[in-house]
Amino acid sequence: MPGEAIEHVRQAAGETLAAEDYRTEFYERFQRVEGVVWKLERAQHFHEPDVPSWAAMMEGDWNRALALIEEMRFADDLPPHVELRRLRIVDTPLTPYMQWEIVLLAARTRAGERARALHAPAVRHLERAAPLPELLILGPDLMYEILYDQIGAHIGGRRITDPRVIEPCVRVLADLYARAEGMIGYYERDVAPLPPPEISRIST
Repeated sequence: MPGEAIEHVRQAAGETLAAEDYRTEFYERFQRVEGVVWKLERAQHFHEPDVPSWAAMMEGDWNRALALIEEMRFADDLPPHVELRRLRIVDTPLTPYMQWEIVLLAARTRAGERARALHAPAVRHLERAAPLPELLILGPDLMYEILYDQIGAHIGGRRITDPRVIEPCVRVLADLYARAEGMIGYYERDVAPLPPPEISRIST
């Protein structure tokens, strides 16, 4: 069952890496991967103080946040031999973070990612026990559960290498991805017309 496949991620054996160790290991392995990489994003707010555009958004300077996104060079992040399929689960109304991130993901998509948006009701049947985890799958024997603290700050990742856990997750993500909407179309219809986000709605 699809829900069981995701639930097994939380129960699966894995090695937990601190944030810096995770970033170092992921970058090294990502450069060697060929083919499809899957990324699942579920949380509706992350804390990203190292991203200047995010910081500008949090300071209430929406125009500067957008301008900084335009200056980012996303194509440099994506190796030419990788197809990154990012599935972004979206709750409505959008949080300020999500309004910002959809702009960011539309820009990433123009630079070569394959990002899609899927409304949260489409995954409710998979979330009876807990929200979907944040996942990054680099191959049949390598998956990371990306870890965050209560305010959405990145604190590391859990490396899972059991194909019996990873393969069912890939099938679930592929099914959800096939039902999701292209990120640029979603952005242009539902996000671009919105006024600047109300930052006071975020608890920092």
